Formats: sequence, structure tokens, C-alpha cells
Amino acid sequence: MSGAQAARDGWTDEMRSAYLYRVVAEVEAGTAREKLFRGLAAEAEEQGEIWAQAARRAGAPVPTRYVPDARARVVAALVRRHGPRAMRMVLAAMKVRGLSVYTHAQPGHPRPTTIADMQARHRSVAGGGNLRAAVFGVNDGLVSNCSLILGVAGAAASGSVIVLSGVAGLLAGAFSMAAGEWVSVRSQREMFEHQIGLERKELAEYPAEEAQELALIYEARGLPADEAAAAATSTVADPVKALDTLAREELGLNPDELGSPGSAAISSFLSFALGALVPLAPFLFLRAQAALAASVGITAVALFAVGAAISLFTGRSALSGGLRMLAIGGGAGAITYAIGKLLGVGLG
Repeated sequence: MSGAQAARDGWTDEMRSAYLYRVVAEVEAGTAREKLFRGLAAEAEEQGEIWAQAARRAGAPVPTRYVPDARARVVAALVRRHGPRAMRMVLAAMKVRGLSVYTHAQPGHPRPTTIADMQARHRSVAGGGNLRAAVFGVNDGLVSNCSLILGVAGAAASGSVIVLSGVAGLLAGAFSMAAGEWVSVRSQREMFEHQIGLERKELAEYPAEEAQELALIYEARGLPADEAAAAATSTVADPVKALDTLAREELGLNPDELGSPGSAAISSFLSFALGALVPLAPFLFLRAQAALAASVGITAVALFAVGAAISLFTGRSALSGGLRMLAIGGGAGAITYAIGKLLGVGLG
């Protein structure tokens, strides 16, 4: 890419960001966040002017006024409809910064008052997300394969057909979960890497403006203006520290939580397969009727246990969480068994 085209693209990116900042500020009218995003819009326009001057020096024409493209207008409409918090990952991909205000210092929680407080928040344990994903993967396998097996059993199928259906359901579901998780994590990592590349480039081109953006975010999160400016200047002075901090504060992303797509896919495959194996296992060792009763029994116990485990993430009591999951899984199984029964009679 030529220098002129790169400068022109830089101008477009900054002006698109400024447009979206003003949309977010409009949605946040009357809140402390409005000031932040209006300030970031002004900073983006100043950075856009830097790129415009570079483009003109290279002989590339720059429009006198930015006209939002279709993508920017669609994102703006979604932000107005659903709010910036719900759209923060889309906004991050569109080079909108300051999104950490939607993941930190939320209403009802004390605001940080020093830079040390902010850094402490970033040192929270991220491993809980992996445990949560594993628990929900097991739950998906339990409910989906139990429902499949009961539906086939309701149609009065033989034990071999039930086993074949259960194995097929286990493999299809596990591969589907693995593929979905790989695409999700890979896409998130690609977005992160692209945005970090932009931040690295901007730090080299205009570090003072990046420090001003960071200071606005710190100030919006509770730091006094002079301390926010000093902390931002100190951070930007160290390129490695600056990139990490900008990812967290401007993009609202935590680099420590971006795992490997391969590991995520394997984990999803195994957790789903483990859950799906529970209702299938009795049919591998027992005759059909005894296997069906055993399958229902151990699946019910497993559903209750998973529901109790999910309560760790919801704050509900283990008993109510377990009973709720048992009711949901039991209802799904009963419905599919009844449908299988009807289809078996109709087809028979």
C-alpha cells in the first residue's frame, strides 16, 4: 500500500471513529460517559487531520467532509437501538475506544480513585471463564443427547438403533461445538490483533494524542484530571506497557483472556462429549428397558449436579439451580419422548 493510500485510509478510520463516538455520546446523553465520548470524538478528528495533512503532502485528495459509509450507518443504528454496552465488541472492531467504561466502574460499584486501583482490577482471575464454558458444554451435551435418545426410544426403536443415534448425536454435537468455538475464538483473536496493530501504528505516529485519549478514559473512570494526564503520559512512554493498557482501556479487551482457538475447540469437544456420554452409557452395557431407566436416572442426577454447579456463576442457591436444570432437562426429554412415541405409532 502506498503512503498516500495509507494516509487516506487513516483519515477515513479516524473520521469513522469520530462519527461513531458522537453516536455513542448521543445515546449516553446526560451521563458522565457523554463527556468522555465527545472528547474522544474531538481527539479522533484531530488525529484525522494529521492523516489528512500527510495524504495531501503525498498528493492524495481528501474529502472536505466525511460521509459515513453503509457499515458505519448500520453500526450507528444498532448502537441507537441496543445501546453501546451490548454493541461494544462491534464498536471495538470499528476502532471505537473507551469501551472499558462498560466493563469497569459500573453503577453500584466503587469507582477507582488511583491508577493502582485500575491496575488491580486488571489482575482479576480470568480462569473462571474456562470453567464456566466447560460446565455449560457438559450441560449442552446432557440435554441434547438425552432428548435425542429419549425421542428415539419413544419410537420403540431397538437398543442398537438407540446406541447408533446416541453416538451420532454425541459426535455431531461435539464437532459442531468445537467448530463454533474455534471460529469464535479465532475471530476474536483476529479482531484483537488487528486493533493492536492499529494502536501500535498510532503510538508511533502521534503518542501525545493517544495519551490524551487515555487520560480522558481515566478521568471518566474517576481519576482527577491532573492524575489522569500524568498516568496516561507515563503509560504511553513505555511502548510495551502502552499497548497492553490501550487494549484494556481503549478497546475494553483483556489480552490474558484470549485463548488458543485449538485449545478452545478441543475443550468444547470434550466437555460436550462428556455430557452426551452420560445418557448413552447405560445402553452400552444394559438391555434396552433397563438401560432406558438407568439412563433417565443418571441423567437426572447429572442435570441436578450441573444446575448446582451453574449456581456458582449466577449467585443462586445450589438447590434451586439444580432443580431448575432438572426441570428444564426433564421437560425437554419428556417432550421428545412423547414426539417419538407419536411418530413411532404413526409410522408403524
